[in-house]
Formats: sequence, C-alpha cells, structure tokens
Amino acid sequence: MRRREFLAGALALSGCAPMPQSYARDGAPTESLATRARRSGRWFGAAIKSRQLREDPDFTAAVARECDIVVEEYELKRGTTEPKRDRFDFSGADQIIDFAQEHRMRARGHALVWYAANPDWLEPALQAADHAGREKLMLSYIDAAMPRYAGKIAEWDVVNEPLEPNEGRADGMRQDSMWMRALGEEYIDLAFHHARETDPNAMLFLTDYGVEHDSPRCERRRTAMLKLVDRLMARKVPVDAIGIQGHLKPFREGFNQDIFARFLKDLSDRGLSLSITEFDVADRGGPPNPDKRDREVASIGKAFLDVAFDNPATQALLCWGLSDRYSWLSNFPDYKWPDGQLSRGLPLDDKMRRKPLWDAIGAAFDAAPAARRQASPRSHNA
Repeated sequence: MRRREFLAGALALSGCAPMPQSYARDGAPTESLATRARRSGRWFGAAIKSRQLREDPDFTAAVARECDIVVEEYELKRGTTEPKRDRFDFSGADQIIDFAQEHRMRARGHALVWYAANPDWLEPALQAADHAGREKLMLSYIDAAMPRYAGKIAEWDVVNEPLEPNEGRADGMRQDSMWMRALGEEYIDLAFHHARETDPNAMLFLTDYGVEHDSPRCERRRTAMLKLVDRLMARKVPVDAIGIQGHLKPFREGFNQDIFARFLKDLSDRGLSLSITEFDVADRGGPPNPDKRDREVASIGKAFLDVAFDNPATQALLCWGLSDRYSWLSNFPDYKWPDGQLSRGLPLDDKMRRKPLWDAIGAAFDAAPAARRQASPRSHNA
C-alpha cells in the first residue's frame, strides 16, 4: 500500500487538493482512458443506451474515443427484452453489441437474474408454477440471451444484487426477491450452473452494491457477501468474478482505504477476479461551487480506485454512464440536486469535456500494478 497516500482523516473533503492536470483544457488530443487502462492489463468502459448511439453523435464519439468495453444500461434487462412471455426484443442490445464489435470493444451482459426490472407477467407466472416450472421460468432467459451473444459478450452479470441485510435475514440475503421466495438461495446455484453450460467461455459475475464505504450499512453488506461467496464455493457454484458496483456516496458516508483493501483481498484470496462495474460519485451534499466539488469528487474517486487497482485481481472499471449529460444520478430522488442542476459524478461533463474525475481515473490507471491474468472460465472453480 505504500504507493497510496491516503487523504488526511477519513477523506477530508474540504481540504482536497486539485488533481494534477494531465490533459489540455483547450481540447487538444490526449490518450484515452482505455489506452491508459490497457497499460496495466485492464479495460475501461461505460454503460450506454442504444438511443444515445443513434441520436447523439458527440456522445457516440466520446464512447468510441474513451472506452474499450461497454455494457447495456438497461437493454438486456428482462423487463425490456421480454415484455410478453416468450416474445423477445433484443433490438437495443443488438445495436450496442454491433457498436462494440465495430469498434473492437469488449462487451458485458447485464443482467440475467435480478430481483428488479422484470416484466409484469413474470411474477404471477412464477407464483402459479410448481418448483420445476419456477426453475424453467428463471433459466429460460439465460437460454434466450446467452447463446444470442456467444462470442460477442465476454462476461455476464449472472445474478445481480442478491444481498440486503436491512431486510432482516440473518444471512443478509435479499428476502424481497421473487427468486428468493420461489427457489430459495438455490436460485443462485441454478443460474450459475446453467450459465456455465450455456456459454462455457463467458466469465460469470456475481454483482452487488453497498460494499465500498466505511459505514455500518456497508460493513453488513461486506460480511454478507463474503459469507455468500463461501457458501457458493463450498457448493462448487461456478462464480468466476465479483462485480463491485462502486456507486460512491462520499458526502453521506466515509471511505477508508484499508477497510476496502482488506475486503478486496478477502475476495481475491478466494481465487476470484474483480471488476468495478457501475462506478460513479453522487455529488449531492458537496460544495456549492462546481469547480471545488469537481476537485473533491476527483480526489474521492482517486482514493477509491487506487485501492481497487492496487489489487491485481481487479480487471476493469466501468462507469455507469460516461457523461453527466445522461447520469441516472440527476434523476434519482436521493441524489438529484433540488435546484435542477445536473449531477457531476462522471468523467465527462454534459458537453463531453474531460473533468478532474477523468484525470483521477487516468492517474489511477497510470499508477496501477499489472492486473492478474484471468483464469479460463472452464477451469475456474474446478
């Protein structure tokens, strides 16, 4: 950890120094984040929507310039792709994957099994089915999505957000989930085994949020994650990697580099690869001055990413969006600014200009040790 110079205290927000300016403010060409990521054997990318690619050439050019991996923000979620039972619409995802192929980018699939963003018909059908029927209903989406993109989508979020300790279960599992109610924790085993059989070459991810901060909430979630991973490994469930979403809330919860580093080491010591899959910084509650807030967001992001990349198991960083023009944070009630200003939690501003957070991400990649080569999915957990 000697390369990390932690900010005084638990991140002294008001005293953050500006990030070094490693790019030209006049828009002169500079190396992309993807180029800087590749030097350490990693990828950089973002969540995108097909409509953005169709309608916003400036955004499309920014993605092509900065990224070498993309993920669908919502267009592989089942509520979008299967609005009626067994009637699929993959047109939006097809456009994103075609874009990735055209630009020689890696692609992620998000997400096969999730408690949210499901079509209205699914839960009533699940309740009416017997046990075998419930399994079939869950696995049928894996059968529809994975073969369609075999060889094009390199990694999948197989199960997304299975944890919620606040719901009261002693094991920290999310009980308010149709899959948990229908099949118990075995739904995770079934999903991963079926995903492995369906596309043996894909990296299979278990993903969740709320494991980043130094807070009782996140500590409960870290504990629940490690215990779940241990149970899955004991049952030889083929989980290849953990996706840490990385939605930071620094003006509400503190961050401790050592605590986060220990958690990542606990995961990587179990032989798992890691990625930061949905990174952004909620800036509501920060300084009113946007320039000062940008500098603090950058310092926070740098502290977090230094820890993430210091672990050689960390393979990639994906932001949940690339530009403030399209950030979900600007619309979500808990994080949007009451005066209507846009959230500034992504590396590019609403005019596609690089911000201090872009600098921070690049600097973290520049300082990172080489990533550990990913194990072959077929040999992982053997």
